[in-house]
Amino acid sequence: MIGIMAHLFDPLTLLAMLAGIGAVVLFQNGWRGTGRGFAALGPLLRADPAKDRAAARAAMLKIDQVAQLRGLACTDRVKTANVFLTDAARKLANCEKPEQFELWAAQVLADRAERHGGACKLWLSVADAAPALGMAGTIIGLVGMFAGMDDPASLGPSMALALLTTFYGVVIANVIAAPVAARLADLSERELAWQKEVVERMAAIARRENVPLRRASIREVA
Repeated sequence: MIGIMAHLFDPLTLLAMLAGIGAVVLFQNGWRGTGRGFAALGPLLRADPAKDRAAARAAMLKIDQVAQLRGLACTDRVKTANVFLTDAARKLANCEKPEQFELWAAQVLADRAERHGGACKLWLSVADAAPALGMAGTIIGLVGMFAGMDDPASLGPSMALALLTTFYGVVIANVIAAPVAARLADLSERELAWQKEVVERMAAIARRENVPLRRASIREVA
């Protein structure tokens, strides 16, 4: 078994496969998209949408209380560790009308969804390119076999090339790239879900606090 596993690792063949996949992915996604896709590997391991959602809901209770007692202008005093929540609270405090906040939030969420989609697209590109290049390597190996039929000693390396490229393509696509893409898509969906919840809650607070009678009562309390 160990001997078989040793034969499965051919550095030159693997390097050629990775170089071919990298060229295809770079052509499809560009430098920026490729960099974004690999940068997403960090959050892939650290992200915890359930924890972020719980923290966001706790922060929203504080923001709601501050808005009721002090008005919207003081909502940015609620400190959170999440960058999105901090930015949203600051924007809520500085917007004169609820519509301004809603437009800002819609644009931010749309941009975030686009970035997430770009990262997923890169790994889906890897999952698509790997088997295709593996098949190309298989064809090259078979051509080498048929071209060297008069020399039995040359059949082994050509057959190994044909099988290894297919093996590497299947492993890269189904063991690495496809699971990464699926995980990124799941994290994106869950993250955007709680952020949309936050936006809807903040927009409701903004509409409530911008009622003329409500603004007048806050000024009287202050």
